[in-house]
Amino acid sequence: MKSRWMAPGALASVLLLAGASGCAPDAALSEESLSLETEARPVLTVNGIEFNGIELNGIELNGTNLNGTNLNGTNLNGLDTSGLNTPDFRAWFNQDVTRHDMLMKYMVQCAVPAGESRTFTNPETNTPYTWSGVLGLAPDWASGQPVTTAELRIVSACLAAHVNPYGQHVSISVLGLDATGQPTPYTAEELQSHALREGCFFGNLFQSEPVLFVGNDGLSLSSVQSSSRACALGSTLPGCAPLVYVGRCEDLCTREASSPFYTSCTWNGVTYPAITTRVRQEDLYSCGDGVCQVTEHCGSGMTAGSCRLDCGSC
Repeated sequence: MKSRWMAPGALASVLLLAGASGCAPDAALSEESLSLETEARPVLTVNGIEFNGIELNGIELNGTNLNGTNLNGTNLNGLDTSGLNTPDFRAWFNQDVTRHDMLMKYMVQCAVPAGESRTFTNPETNTPYTWSGVLGLAPDWASGQPVTTAELRIVSACLAAHVNPYGQHVSISVLGLDATGQPTPYTAEELQSHALREGCFFGNLFQSEPVLFVGNDGLSLSSVQSSSRACALGSTLPGCAPLVYVGRCEDLCTREASSPFYTSCTWNGVTYPAITTRVRQEDLYSCGDGVCQVTEHCGSGMTAGSCRLDCGSC
């Protein structure tokens, strides 16, 4: 099946951006903090997507129209200049300029290759917007062609991979195959700097009943440790919804020989393309390091949930 631009309704509600930072998950962030910056390598990205929150940084998937019913519309266009200059897109964008600008940053980063960007000038304000590509996971859609089911699924996995329940910006290594089966580039240095295997992400946010899954790729934490990337560890924090934790990646997913990533994962009889993530050791926090992290709480103990050394007594 092929469809074109996910415009007002489907894409808008599937991926409203929201997030949080610091110890107050509902604290609004500045526009500067809302931007998603990238590392030097195309596959290294800084994540700050959160599924819950109001006017914050990240991606919120709790919109009232969280469905893909508009994908079958006849007036949907590709993710290129022509698709971004239709009446449908302009109307959708101006429903909530701040959030939809943020959404486009993430969408273009996942779908469009590095070195390319997408520009839109809002006719109502004459304000130009430019969104940079990074991963190039959806080459047909990015070139203005109808989006394929494979592209919808791999872009969904990419968006999910950038989620943490706190909306913090954390450097992650994003690995996998694009919709045509070509691997995202990576280096030995990247695998060394992001040495911790974290999770696998897969699903489809754009279908009539969206599904989104995450598995753990072997990362485990002691009682004194915590991570803002807790969704891949099976966290039940509200910020992980609607991500569904489904267990160990190795039990669900296929990895090519000597490859650092999974190519696909299967759940309930459906096989999806997958995104695999890796993180840095320094992005795991420990009670007792002298910093009260967003993942830690005051108390009388030495665990992340009760860390007197870093956060004091409650």
